[in-house]
Amino acid sequence: MPNDHDPSGSYHFHVMRRALDLIDANPHQSLEDLASSLGMSPAHFQRTFSNWVGVSPKRYQQYLTLDHARRLLADRFTVLDTVGETGLTSGGRLHDLFLRWEAMSPGTYASGGAGLTIRWGWFDSPFGPALVMATEKGICGIGFAAETGPDHAMADLRSRWPKAEYVEDTEALRPMADAAFQGAGDLQLSLIGAPFQIKVWEALLAIPTGHVTTYSEIAGAIGKPRAVRAVGTAVGRNPISWLIPCHRALRKSGGLGGYHWGLPVKRAMLAWEAAATEEGAA
Repeated sequence: MPNDHDPSGSYHFHVMRRALDLIDANPHQSLEDLASSLGMSPAHFQRTFSNWVGVSPKRYQQYLTLDHARRLLADRFTVLDTVGETGLTSGGRLHDLFLRWEAMSPGTYASGGAGLTIRWGWFDSPFGPALVMATEKGICGIGFAAETGPDHAMADLRSRWPKAEYVEDTEALRPMADAAFQGAGDLQLSLIGAPFQIKVWEALLAIPTGHVTTYSEIAGAIGKPRAVRAVGTAVGRNPISWLIPCHRALRKSGGLGGYHWGLPVKRAMLAWEAAATEEGAA
């Protein structure tokens, strides 16, 4: 990871990562106890946290509680066959982000990415160090290293297209990364996967920010209502995490299900979006 833009070296990243761990372990502790555990005054912690996540620690604690997913399913459930008819997701993206996407041919996927040049770089994100990859057509991969570690994240994404040529090019990718994590501007995605996977990923793109759906709902939306298990596998293989919002797919029971980059990251994403949605509506 480049030393000049190492998210793990950021003071605020360290503070917030520890704060999220503490909240995740005990969502009901007081502001004073949280601040004390972090060696900060309550006022300093409240200000730092609110600047980072957009809402107070107390509000964020409510979003991180274990039953938050069940409340989301009850209150913010999305029926995909209705949403899908709108054709695009611009109304559901954070802030002013507008996504367009293009699927690579099945042959490109089957060849392991042979002939593709994929540029990559590490960037800061609200969810820890993020590895961003892109072809000439747009972002093709985003992975998160907070739970898995940078070496694993790199090996994981490269294994999707093992025959591609990989070139580190942080500066060329920075505008894309800024748009992805700051939620402003237009972004082009390059979907590289099997045809069934791409159908699932396109269904995920129809889930509005702050809403969730279920694996069975996705299966129905792509015309494969019995393929819930296969849908779950395709969701887990989504290479463009966050922008293709696999974190918004839950079990019917309200359970979080799995998450490729670690369940704490999935919970933080859902909580972050809930905070952003509330802030935008205020």
